[in-house]
Amino acid sequence: MITQLPRPIQIGALVPLTRPGWVQAGQHLLAGLELAVGEVNDAGGIGGRPLELVVRDTAADPRKATAAVDELARAGVAALAGEYHSVVARAAATRADALGLPYLCSSAVLDTLTPEQRTDWVARLSPPQSRGWRIYADFLLAAGHSRIAVATQPSVYWAAGIGILRDHLARRGGTVLELDTRTLSPTALCDELVDNRATALLLLVGHPEPAVPIVKSVRSDPRLAELLLGAPAGQPEFAEWATLLGDDGTGIPFLRYLPERLSPLGARVEAALRQRLAEAPSFVAYEGYDTIVVLADVLRSHGTDRARIAESWPQIAVEGTRGPIRFSRTPGISVWQWVRPPVQVVDRDPAEPGRFRILHTRPIAL
Repeated sequence: MITQLPRPIQIGALVPLTRPGWVQAGQHLLAGLELAVGEVNDAGGIGGRPLELVVRDTAADPRKATAAVDELARAGVAALAGEYHSVVARAAATRADALGLPYLCSSAVLDTLTPEQRTDWVARLSPPQSRGWRIYADFLLAAGHSRIAVATQPSVYWAAGIGILRDHLARRGGTVLELDTRTLSPTALCDELVDNRATALLLLVGHPEPAVPIVKSVRSDPRLAELLLGAPAGQPEFAEWATLLGDDGTGIPFLRYLPERLSPLGARVEAALRQRLAEAPSFVAYEGYDTIVVLADVLRSHGTDRARIAESWPQIAVEGTRGPIRFSRTPGISVWQWVRPPVQVVDRDPAEPGRFRILHTRPIAL
């Protein structure tokens, strides 16, 4: 007699695993998702049914993400999870909304994940860009920086970030100068910084190109010895940054979505992720883990019906690795949003590049 195994509950996972996607971020996101799925299954699954991730590589391509959402919806996944790149997540969220497929976005911050309308189908764990980047702007002002330059390249995400910084700083007497990296070499960019007497340069560009050459050029220019380099989007979070830049990559503040101290759950997960990744986990790995924590809780209490999953977002109250997770509606945000995700401004310690220094921290009051 053949015993039939319970049919798995499938979760579609959107992850950047190849270039031009940020591969290391994708690997950390997937590690968190997989660790949590494994723990759910070790504990008996969802009502005796195992969870199964169906992973699709987005490679930072919105078209690939949209095609993947279509494929996963046809395959019968209960919900979508994941994605790191904001523009890609926006494409996925827009398509999921159109198809009536629940999507819990793990790590993308662009405020308007569904530009055309507010949606009940999509929720998000990461803080919206408008909140996190305003906190970063407050950090700059508190550190005495009001003449801010930004190295830019075309992107909806970077353009949104510039708008947030400009609006927030202008109300407090600050200015923002845009320097287009398509037309300025790293050396020419340094000349512009000197000519405009900027006291800080923010890297609103891709990694490793052109961020790494810009950092090396600025660090080697004695005229800019007092200039603050910043990277609000989090490029220095990953080990690849330290490998490529060494000491030049330290002392560059960025946004990180972790609490000052991890809870016992967070500490246990940190140890498991470190073993799985063979390096310290980034905040993105915790976002992946918490995504499955939320979805598993929803599936246990509301089942696999897609409409019921989407209706459950405001009812969720679950303990994640970085604090209690609940979702609410927020003015100007088109999706269900985690109420109080933690936000830090940190940098790599120049004296110990493998250690992060907390420079500024504040919960987001939504």
